[in-house]
Amino acid sequence: QVHLVESGGGLVRPGGSLRLSCAFSGGTFTNYAMGWFRQAPGKEREFVAAISWSGGSTYYANSVKGRFTISRDNAKNTVYLQMNSLKPEDTAVYYCAADLRYGGPTYDYWGQGTQVTVSS
Repeated sequence: QVHLVESGGGLVRPGGSLRLSCAFSGGTFTNYAMGWFRQAPGKEREFVAAISWSGGSTYYANSVKGRFTISRDNAKNTVYLQMNSLKPEDTAVYYCAADLRYGGPTYDYWGQGTQVTVSS
């Protein structure tokens, strides 16, 4: 059974940076495309970024394009989300997700989430 554990969240000032990590276990990491999602209070969960099995392809939500970067280290079974130029509206619980398909609308496996708060 695939297990995902996020880390790296915290409190950061507007304009600051954070890097989230998601550790994957319980399967063959390179068989899975990975994604990051977020959910702000009172809002629905939304897509942030996704990366293909090898890391050769990525795509982003328009709201984070140019500020966030998704990457993966297949030797460490870990996916990352580098977040720069953070804004208060980026405040949310961030979740990583895994699926055998890349680019699909749904993901089979989810982590427990990590809180990111952007505030002065």
